[in-house]
Order: sequence, then C-alpha cells, then structure tokens
Amino acid sequence: MQTQQLNSKSIYYPPGGILMWIVVFLELITFGMALVAMVYYSKDEPEVFHNSQLLLNSTFGAINTVFLLTSGFFMAKSVHSFKEAKIQNTLLFLRLTLLGGLLFLILKSVEYYFKIDAGYTMNYNTFFSFYWMLTLFHVIHVIVGIVILLSVYRGIKKEKITTTIEDFEASAAFWHMCDLIWLLLFPIIYLIF
Repeated sequence: MQTQQLNSKSIYYPPGGILMWIVVFLELITFGMALVAMVYYSKDEPEVFHNSQLLLNSTFGAINTVFLLTSGFFMAKSVHSFKEAKIQNTLLFLRLTLLGGLLFLILKSVEYYFKIDAGYTMNYNTFFSFYWMLTLFHVIHVIVGIVILLSVYRGIKKEKITTTIEDFEASAAFWHMCDLIWLLLFPIIYLIF
C-alpha cells in the first residue's frame, strides 16, 4: 500500500520536497557563479592558472570523482530499497554511501596536506584562492551530507523506523547535489586550465 502511495505522488512534487530543490538550485547557482568568476579571472592570468593547475594531483581528483559517483549510485540503491521496504539492503547501501563520502574526505585531506606542505595556500595566487574556496566549500557540503545520512541511518535502524520517505529523498537529493557540484569542480579546476 505504501509503495502504491509513493508512486501516486504528483509529478509536480519532486523527490525530497520543493524546499530541498530550492536549496539544491541555490547551491548550484552559487558554485556556478564562483566557477564563472574563476574562468573570468583566468583570462587575466592564463599562465598563472595553467602552471598552478599543473601543481594539482589530477589522479586524486579522478579517484575522488569515483568515490562520490559510486556513493551516489549506492544512495540511489538505498532509496529504491527503502521504497520496497527492504530495510537490510537500505542500511547496507547507506553504509556504502557513507564509506564513499568518508573516503572522499580522507583523500581530500591528504591532498590538502600536500598543498599546505608545499606552500600552496589560499594566498599563494589567484588560482589557489579559487581552488581553496571552492573545494573547501564543497568539503563542508560533503560533511553536512554525511551528518544528514548518519541521522537517516539512525532513524531507519531503530526498532520503529522514524525516517520518512520524504526525509530519505531529501537526504538523497542533498547527497546527489554534492556529487553534481564535484562533477562541475573537477574538470574545471583539475583539467581545463
């Protein structure tokens, strides 16, 4: 009965609710404007941006892309399992989602350590100002996403499930937003200049 009720939602009601999608769009616009500003400033200092981009580890960026995309896949599987009331699968897929997010944060921390150790801080040049601003803002989103997913996980793990499908879909929308933002950041910061 619940599955039928879930499938009978209006097509005008996006998964996670309209407020979550407003947040998603505002975040994408914010990151998009910052990326446009980065590209704009790169025209003034093309050599600085190119040489600075060569100092980044694109392998780390590519591996982190795999971590986030894989975790996004497991998030989608988790939502699907939750809708089918397969709670054990839901919890397994949520754990795998969280693992992907944690692996992303660990590798990003290693990358940050190498950058700081080499002196490539926010004040190094314009490119690294954007690099730090954009990637740290994204890391904050991933941390918030992990906290949200842990809350959802705890709500499902209780004897009486306290997580609703709306909460679950909203958390999934936020997590997928983190994936999408990284898919915008990775090529522009690591590959284009």
